[in-house]
Amino acid sequence: MKRKGLVGILVIVLLASVFLMTGCGNQKPATTGDEELATLNVSYIFTNHQTPLIVAMKQGEAFKDQGTYLKEVVPKEKYELYSDGKKVCKVNIITAKSGSETATLFAQGHIDIGLASVTAVMNAIDSGTAVKILSPIQTEGMALVFPKGSNIKDWTSFENYVKSSSKPVIMGYHSPTSAPKIVFEAALFDAGLKVTQDANDTSADILLVDLKETSNFIPALISKQVEGWVGPSPFPEVAVEENVGQIVEQLRDLPPAGKWHDTPCCVVAASDKIISECPEEVEAFMRLIGLNSAWCNQNLTEAAHITADWIGISKEESEKASLKYMSAPSDSWTEGVGVYQKTLDNMGKFSGSLKGKELKDTESLLFDFQFVE
Repeated sequence: MKRKGLVGILVIVLLASVFLMTGCGNQKPATTGDEELATLNVSYIFTNHQTPLIVAMKQGEAFKDQGTYLKEVVPKEKYELYSDGKKVCKVNIITAKSGSETATLFAQGHIDIGLASVTAVMNAIDSGTAVKILSPIQTEGMALVFPKGSNIKDWTSFENYVKSSSKPVIMGYHSPTSAPKIVFEAALFDAGLKVTQDANDTSADILLVDLKETSNFIPALISKQVEGWVGPSPFPEVAVEENVGQIVEQLRDLPPAGKWHDTPCCVVAASDKIISECPEEVEAFMRLIGLNSAWCNQNLTEAAHITADWIGISKEESEKASLKYMSAPSDSWTEGVGVYQKTLDNMGKFSGSLKGKELKDTESLLFDFQFVE
């Protein structure tokens, strides 16, 4: 019995040693075998707002000369991240349907890094999820869409249509915390229009309907489930190209004039845990995003074609999208996040750590720019 007890203790010690050797940061051993490499679980959404990551996955070792690149192991699922001639870590890719799903994946501990709308990440932080925004990845590229041939051709005609309607105008969105939905709702709020998500509230001007994911945009328009919707590129351009819809207004041009220019949209976020435990791996991943963002800006047409093939849309549709890729925060971008925070708070969207606060009070809660500054 004593011998069995001693064996049990030795097994526990051995397992504890193995556990310590497979972590990140200072706990990693000096050897570089694959079994000891950290793994980053990274999620993204099928949209050209996240083209820099898509390009990195598609181009793979063709970008070896950049110094930081991905080597494909399983297409669209598993990669190895290399930087400065060394294999840094493994990367598991997870496809999310929306920013709100990304927030849920963070909260459940299923992902370490997620590309999603800044508003989705802000809502996650407000609700207590331990994540930080590491950098922007893109701005603008959002639009208000109505069926092709509609008399609604700009914001003024849209507003007049809403005010003259005898019942709530039904508008769709793809995620409760998506930037298009939040910008649109804020513009309606500024215009004094009443918004509801209760189908029984006939006193409202607008009834917002959650279409759950971007793949439902076109079917919802064709079936007349909604009268129009707001969504990210390339889906407004897809609606136009397929002769289903027309772009009424780019959301950057919604009133008041200038408020939504250079609108923050998608960001790279990471859990506090992975930032603390795997700083070298996170830094290499952010270098990858930065290099590919610069490449996309310099090769917009080629980047659009890569994205089109990846997410299954026509190259013509992808080319028409108007996007800016960026991997470091500018003053105007940071100010835009502040506009979001104030607007969302005024609309009663926060109930936790961001409630009643301004950006100057919450920057350390929201941001960690150490990997891009």
